[in-house]
Amino acid sequence: MTYEISTDPSRLDLDLIHRFLSEEAYWARGRAREEVERSIANSMPFGVYEGGRQVGFARVVTDKTTFAWLADVFVLPEHRGRGVGKELVATVLDHPELRSLGRWLLGTADAHELYRRFGFSEVRDGGRFMAIESVADARRCAEG
Repeated sequence: MTYEISTDPSRLDLDLIHRFLSEEAYWARGRAREEVERSIANSMPFGVYEGGRQVGFARVVTDKTTFAWLADVFVLPEHRGRGVGKELVATVLDHPELRSLGRWLLGTADAHELYRRFGFSEVRDGGRFMAIESVADARRCAEG
């Protein structure tokens, strides 16, 4: 059977996405359902389907002009090893609204080789990029 990738948000299986992210994804364990829904509503979602059933997901946070963050990428375990993840990332990067962006970022603890195939590498920017992991912690630092 072949896989189909769609950006139609009405096709997304929010139960499946929330369950996977909140229970199986190391980066999103415990994420609340409303947070998953809000993150998807404010991103470009990509669903992967086999026979109409969702088997993978990714979303892109972007201004569609200069920057994109590839996030929440997953393929269900029973569909891994079939090139589905590669096809998903290739489709995302080649999307007409995204293919000319100047900077893409993502975070991964275990899929570096997958993303290297598409030109991603560890950020070596001389300290230009900074991050806040917790806004509450940042507020406490600013006040102290």
